[in-house]
Amino acid sequence: MVDALSKRHALLSMLENKLFGLESLKDKYKDDVDFAKIFAACENFSENGYYRHNGFLFKANKLCVPKCSIRELLMTESHEGSLMGHFGVQKTLDILQEKLFWPHMKRDVHKFCDHCNVCKKAISKVKPHGLYTPLCVPKYPWTEISMDFVMGLPKTKNWKDYVFLVVNRFSKMAHFIPCKKGDDACHVANLFFKEIVRLHGVPNSIVSNRDTKFLSHFWRNFGVRLVLNCYFPLVVTHKLMVKLR
Repeated sequence: MVDALSKRHALLSMLENKLFGLESLKDKYKDDVDFAKIFAACENFSENGYYRHNGFLFKANKLCVPKCSIRELLMTESHEGSLMGHFGVQKTLDILQEKLFWPHMKRDVHKFCDHCNVCKKAISKVKPHGLYTPLCVPKYPWTEISMDFVMGLPKTKNWKDYVFLVVNRFSKMAHFIPCKKGDDACHVANLFFKEIVRLHGVPNSIVSNRDTKFLSHFWRNFGVRLVLNCYFPLVVTHKLMVKLR
């Protein structure tokens, strides 16, 4: 019991430093919808785990908060305070339930988090909204392609254990290009140019799963190779034709 009293005293000291008007809670217990009867019953002795200490009502070692604006202030501090990061419902609830109590706390926290504008903006960037948009149907072969890797294959004699898969979305024709797990984006770009662009030209669109090998380094290297192998020979040919004329 001594340990419980010391914990309640430490909790009151901590809350007094953070919250203004904490003393006003003592006057609200008598007329509160949730704690009026319990507060009166605990005047001289404990009642069903509730205690009175220095005019405050406790349930075990948790301070009971009557229905007032301080509840919203506590939820704000636990959700978006200086040391908080707009946590979700469960984490905000865990922070509050560690030292505080009032009935239907979970319902109130859920309602508070649902009305947080910052959380709505952050969630909208992560979670998709609306229906999925289907891919357009190609009209010509090898203008629209998709590509991915087939992994977890046994190694060949050349130590190749990956397959770089490129599919023509018009006819479902596919190229299976062997490669290694350790191949970087530069090597993948070279394979794409050698095995796909050489045979079918440059596609209008490419669908991928945004693998690290398909991101900026791949496209940067692919663009350089495209300029050197396609644009530069055309310029040279044009200059030769002008000279011949």
